[in-house]
Amino acid sequence: MNTLTGIINAIDSDGSLSLVDIAVAGTHTMSALVVETPEQCPWLRQGNNVRVLFKETEVSIAKELRGQISLRNRLSATVTAVRSEGMLAEISLDFAGQQIVSIITSRSARRMELKVGDGVEWLVKANEISLSG
Repeated sequence: MNTLTGIINAIDSDGSLSLVDIAVAGTHTMSALVVETPEQCPWLRQGNNVRVLFKETEVSIAKELRGQISLRNRLSATVTAVRSEGMLAEISLDFAGQQIVSIITSRSARRMELKVGDGVEWLVKANEISLSG
């Protein structure tokens, strides 16, 4: 499980859903769509520290991505390791001094010609992120 720490800097709620923006690794922002509101969850408050959690299988990798995309979490990183075994490849990334791991198909890793030192973007849908107070 990938884990980053951050500070909640904005919360927009509608019904039982909240879109939470979290400052991670300094000035980077990640967003999480959670089925909770500040009224239901005491730690869900602007300025609070939280852990940002997401599975390795939910991290997509893009190389030379251009244009707009609906995914709210699109962050730059550098490939630090590529381990391919069978059908799956584990891609380790350096994101502002933090390690992020992505599990993609070996076929995709080969097609993208991923190698150590490559600059990439990693992406995670907001609804695939969990928060912990």
